[in-house]
Amino acid sequence: EKVSTSEEAYNVLKKIYPSLEHREYFYMLCLNRNNKVLGYSLISMGGLTGTVVDVRIIFQTALKASANSIILSHNHPSGNTMPSQADKDINKKIKEAGLLLDIPVLDHLILTPETFLSFADEGLM
Repeated sequence: EKVSTSEEAYNVLKKIYPSLEHREYFYMLCLNRNNKVLGYSLISMGGLTGTVVDVRIIFQTALKASANSIILSHNHPSGNTMPSQADKDINKKIKEAGLLLDIPVLDHLILTPETFLSFADEGLM
């Protein structure tokens, strides 16, 4: 599938998540030069209110997949799409690492069962 918009990314990611309501997950999409999905990976699985994300695992996965770019995502079981300060901080850290490795982070989505928030659409990238 080709991902050109945040809504297209949301539609791909919704199919991947085992649940959006019971615990927090962090997944990434690996994309080729034409923004076609090469694959996805579960980066971490947490509890009801958070999960730990290791930047090294994200880029290890991206490099192994020969990804040209990546899209990050995690869910909020609470149903609230507002990013926390921790969400903003980890996004900044991952984005900076992507710049060093020439693997841009195109977006970061927060998913709920009903809707999503796109960091790119909200000017947070």
